[in-house]
Amino acid sequence: MITVLLVFVGGAVGAPLRYLTDRWVQTHHVLRFPLGTLIVNLVGCFVAGVVAGGVAQAGWSSDVQALLGTGLCGGLTTYSTFSVETIELLQSKLTIRAVSYVLTSVGLGVGLAALGWAIP
Repeated sequence: MITVLLVFVGGAVGAPLRYLTDRWVQTHHVLRFPLGTLIVNLVGCFVAGVVAGGVAQAGWSSDVQALLGTGLCGGLTTYSTFSVETIELLQSKLTIRAVSYVLTSVGLGVGLAALGWAIP
């Protein structure tokens, strides 16, 4: 039961953080590019990498994984919005932006997760 509570608390922080970050980014740039989602997803990849590395290599508690990995990162990151935004870019005939969004998201996301894993 404590694990579920930790996931809940982490998600309760991550989801509004995602929303507020995206709103802030959208008010400060004019490009038709989903920069807010990209930022939260990349930050989430890095944090998830740090947490997973800490649990696997440094003996961090599974409670840390539940709170920060599953809860916070689960609430912060969004694969569904990434997917919809990619389709919207394609529908708007912004193919190069859509492809760059996908490649940047996946390439940097995996790279940042690996970098995070190496830290603990």
